[in-house]
Amino acid sequence: MSETILTNAQIVLDDSILNGSIKIVDGKIVDITEGRTQTGEDLQGDYLIAGLIELHTDHLEAHYSPRPGVRWHKVSAIQAHDAQVVTSGITTVFDCLRMGSDEDGGFAKGEMREMADAIQQAQREDRLRADHLLHLRCEVSASDVLDHFSDFEQDPFVRLVSLMDHAPGQRQFQTMEQYTLYYKTKRGLSDEEFAHFVARRQEASARFAAPHRETLARLCAAKGITLASHDDATLEHVEEAKGYGIKLAEFPTSLDAADASHEAGMSVLMGAPNVVRGKSHSGNIAARDLAERGVLDVLSSDYVPLSLLHAPFVLADELEDMSLPQALAMVTSTPARTVALDDRGRIAAGLRADLVRVRRHEGVPVVRAVWREGQRVA
Repeated sequence: MSETILTNAQIVLDDSILNGSIKIVDGKIVDITEGRTQTGEDLQGDYLIAGLIELHTDHLEAHYSPRPGVRWHKVSAIQAHDAQVVTSGITTVFDCLRMGSDEDGGFAKGEMREMADAIQQAQREDRLRADHLLHLRCEVSASDVLDHFSDFEQDPFVRLVSLMDHAPGQRQFQTMEQYTLYYKTKRGLSDEEFAHFVARRQEASARFAAPHRETLARLCAAKGITLASHDDATLEHVEEAKGYGIKLAEFPTSLDAADASHEAGMSVLMGAPNVVRGKSHSGNIAARDLAERGVLDVLSSDYVPLSLLHAPFVLADELEDMSLPQALAMVTSTPARTVALDDRGRIAAGLRADLVRVRRHEGVPVVRAVWREGQRVA
């Protein structure tokens, strides 16, 4: 039996902050008491919060393909990614893997399966400090998305699947102004090249998106995999999501879609970088506006791991009606509940001792220690 006591901490509970101590036995929280204990590790009044749960991050992809055309050693890329997420306070991470190749590029058939195998190998070899699960990002307008998905149909680590369509005129890119900036201007395409690019993407979306969305939703329902919509923009998109049993609404691009998704019982997810920056990098709605409306449920670090810890403190500081426990729930208990991880995401007796010691300096949180299942990992 292993036992750890952490004392003199500001423990962030579901709806309050307790100056107290925690006792951990064999990786689980067994007792939470007010005040200091005579024994145990003194946390010097720092915050003690539940380990963060990251549902949507493209961060691994940036390590694996750090430059156009470059592929890094998979296990090395995974270790680098893991080290950064853990030291950002993330103890459970859903690694995003792209399914389907399109005009925006992608990975070859089997490449993401090899990455998943490397993640699982690294976990078996005790190389990783966070708990890694899989989020398959399925581009439904891609002709080969089902072929790519077939590599994962028997993988128990797949716990989340998002249904995406990045074709022009769809969802994130309802206006050609946004799409032109993102694809034509940034890529330096001529007018003719861009016109052909747009036509091919629209044709693929019209042909493949609906049947692929239907098939993937059916396969995931049969296996109990949580489904996410992506970039919903209209009430019609939300109604469609309800029909598919969507639990997570990722990055809605309009207030109407966000309101309707939340009202329908979906967890509305937005990017933590959006909160820290105060706006969307792609010109869509601001996450802070959704928080003020009471319809922001989950945050994702997306492309900056530390933003997942930073953003809740920003919201608690700047929104009069939001406490720190409420803000931190967006990165702990609510994502856990959304994907049916009932053993983590809160500081409570009987749950996993996934914990993060945090101190703030000039407004920016500093991770001082991380425990996963009671073991110090950072």
